[in-house]
Amino acid sequence: MAEAERIIGTPDIPDAEGTEGGEAEGRVEETVPGRSGRKIAVLFAVAVFAYLLDLISKVIVVAKLEHRAPVEVVDGWLKFEVIRNSGAAFSFGEAYTVIFTFIAASVIVVIARLARKLHSLPWAIALGLLLGGALGNLTDRIFRAPGTFQGAVVDFIAPAHFAVFNLADSAIVCGGILIVILSFKGLDPDGTVHKD
Repeated sequence: MAEAERIIGTPDIPDAEGTEGGEAEGRVEETVPGRSGRKIAVLFAVAVFAYLLDLISKVIVVAKLEHRAPVEVVDGWLKFEVIRNSGAAFSFGEAYTVIFTFIAASVIVVIARLARKLHSLPWAIALGLLLGGALGNLTDRIFRAPGTFQGAVVDFIAPAHFAVFNLADSAIVCGGILIVILSFKGLDPDGTVHKD
């Protein structure tokens, strides 16, 4: 019963504030009724911002930098160099583009389902970053050459001694790091804090 309550959350009880500092069975309720709509709005606002930033950056670099010499941004440390990546990070798995397309689409579906019970602002931001990044790279895989669901992702940020990546990748990594931090702190997407 306690585990089920932790997963799905329980409604706020106004009189519960005075009981043991608001703790019940290792969990502190932080949700406020009627506020999930705001968190969902934040999730989609962050996702749209991350997606548009990625899309616009790719349109510009393809138009201005593709098939040209790399542009040094910070001498010896960072340059812009357009490459087409049909694989995952570090060009891993280039023969499995369709699988990466399916994974990105699955991530989007999972986030959309999770949004229904979202009551945490940090989780809304983290999931918004993941959603925007996944949509950015999925757009490339659907619409770019060589074909539908087999398109190569446009990467252009090239730090020295590191893989070339794009803003969608950055959003995914930042969202993932934030989720790890939230999980270590015991904060669940429904706004509850559990203590193991």
